[in-house]
Amino acid sequence: MGQNSQGMMPFFKQPALTELIVNKKMLLCCAALVLTAGFSGQSFASALEDGEKATLTELKAAIPQDKIKTIDDLHAKWEEVQSGKSKAIIIDIRTEAEFDAGHIENSNNIDSGHAYTMPKKIDDANAEIWVTCRTKHRATYFTALLYKYGYKNVYLVEDGIEAWAKKGYPLVNKYMGKIEVKDYQKELKEKYQFREDK
Repeated sequence: MGQNSQGMMPFFKQPALTELIVNKKMLLCCAALVLTAGFSGQSFASALEDGEKATLTELKAAIPQDKIKTIDDLHAKWEEVQSGKSKAIIIDIRTEAEFDAGHIENSNNIDSGHAYTMPKKIDDANAEIWVTCRTKHRATYFTALLYKYGYKNVYLVEDGIEAWAKKGYPLVNKYMGKIEVKDYQKELKEKYQFREDK
């Protein structure tokens, strides 16, 4: 390194003007690249959401129209099961926590991701099966898979436990027994002073 005009070694080398311009251009290019990637990430997410909607529509089309029922139809079927007039199997495919919080009395519970276990649980392809969830999204996937497996008598309940509760139909809770929901809320917002999570 050379000495400066005072005969001293420079503490650091001054960048040339061209280096500053090049560095500024590189910084601007990087910023543009980051912004472009961010916007394309949004379009990828949108494309994925569109793909999921298309898949859901395709799966719903695999379910016979006469096998898509309302919550009132499920209630009527549940009453038949309770009175012994029907051997229909009602399956609630919500999570264990959702099921424990409130479910249709004597309904069965299997997680929506475990459709693959159904042939071991119900080996009769003609068994009458009613599938419900919180709304109908997970139930549509689950019901369509059962049809793909070869089941022939599976009913998709268009509205789920949310609609059941809003109608005032009876539910049971693992900890309290029979319950009635007065005001259904997807996520109850509470203000705790404290709450111990386990």
